[in-house]
Amino acid sequence: MRLDVFTLFPDHFGWFLGQRHVTNLLDRGSEIRLFDYRETTPLSAGQVDDAPYGGGAGMVMRVDVVDAALEAAYGSDRSSVEILALSPQGRVFEEVTAVELSGIDHLALLCGRYEGFDERVIEHLVDGSVSIGRFVLSGGELAAMVVADAVLRKLPGALGDESSPIEESFSEALGGAPEYPHYTRPATYRDWPVPEILLSGDHGAVRDWRLAESRDRAGRDPA
Repeated sequence: MRLDVFTLFPDHFGWFLGQRHVTNLLDRGSEIRLFDYRETTPLSAGQVDDAPYGGGAGMVMRVDVVDAALEAAYGSDRSSVEILALSPQGRVFEEVTAVELSGIDHLALLCGRYEGFDERVIEHLVDGSVSIGRFVLSGGELAAMVVADAVLRKLPGALGDESSPIEESFSEALGGAPEYPHYTRPATYRDWPVPEILLSGDHGAVRDWRLAESRDRAGRDPA
C-alpha cells in the first residue's frame, strides 16, 4: 500500500512511523509519504487559511491551498488514489471501514486544522470524509494516525502473528462483536482466579466459551 498524509505538521508523525507494525510494512515495500501544505501553498509567507465568509470565530483551510497540495503530489489526474478528508462530519470510522480501506492500493488522508476545510474541498477535491468519532480535535493528525493504524495492521506482514487481526474486536470472525476476555499468569492473583475452562486444555470448550463471552459482551450496555 501507498499511504499519503497531507498535514501542516509532518513532524507529528515521527512516533507513528517508528511503530513496529509500520516498519514491518515499510520493509516489505509499503510506502508512507508526508506532504506539508505550506510547501506548496500558492499564498505568500506560507499562508494556508483565511477568515470565514459570513463572519464567525476561527480560520478555515483554503480550498486553493489544498488543491495546490494535491496538484503537486498527483497532477490533474487523481483517479488512481482514494482521497479522504478527516472531518468530524464524515462517515464514522469503524472496523468495516478499516477492512475496506486496507484493500486500496493508494490512499490519501487530508488533515484539517482550525475550523476545518473550506466546504469545496469536501464537495470537489476528495472521494469522501471519515470521522473517528463525534467529537472535535485540534487537527486531523491524531485522527489520521488512528485511521492509518487500523488500516495498516490489516495488511499482510504488519503483525508478528498473521492470525492476530483475524479474530479481534468487531471482526467478521466474531460476527462484529467485541473480543472475548484474555487472561495470563498467574492463574490466581489476590483471590482472583482465571476461569477454569481456560486451564482445562479442552480447546473446543475454550473456543465455545470465548464465543459465548464475545456474544455476551455484544449484548451489554457499554456504560
